[in-house]
Amino acid sequence: MRGDGPPAAGSAFLLTQLGTYAAQEFATRVAELDLTPPQAGLLRAIALEPGRSQQALARHLGTPATRLVALVDGLEQRGLVERRRNPDDRRLYAVHLTDAGHAFMKKLGRVAREHDDALLDGLDADERAQLRTLLTRVAEARKLVAGVHPGYRTLGEADTC
Repeated sequence: MRGDGPPAAGSAFLLTQLGTYAAQEFATRVAELDLTPPQAGLLRAIALEPGRSQQALARHLGTPATRLVALVDGLEQRGLVERRRNPDDRRLYAVHLTDAGHAFMKKLGRVAREHDDALLDGLDADERAQLRTLLTRVAEARKLVAGVHPGYRTLGEADTC
C-alpha cells in the first residue's frame, strides 16, 4: 500500500499522455511532407471512400462543412484531390484523389507506418496486436468513429492550411 503519496497514473492519464505525444510526433512527421494532420486525415478518408461529397466528408469527420471546404481547397491546389460534379446530384461535388494524390498516399502510408513502429518499438508483434484490440474495444465503447480523430470537431480555421 502506498500510503499518503500521490496516486499512480491511471489508464486515462496514460492514454492522454501517449495520445498527445503521438499526435505531436505525427504532426512533425507529416510536416516533412508539407502536410498538416487534418489534411492527412482527410486524404485518408477520401482514399478509403472516394467520391463522397464534401458534405458527407464533413459529417463523417465531424467538422463544419466550411472548414472542410478549406481543407479540400488546400489539397486541390496541391493537385492531390479533385472535385467532380456528382452525376446523381449536380449541386454536389464528389471528392476524389488524383493520380498524384494516390502516389502521395503511398508516402503518407510509409510515414504513418514508421510513426506507428517508432511509437510501439517496445512491444513485440503479439503485444501490438493485443494493444490494438483493447484500444479498439475502448474506442467502440465510447462510440468513436473508427479512423477519425475527434480533433476535427474543434478544428480551427488556422488548422486547415
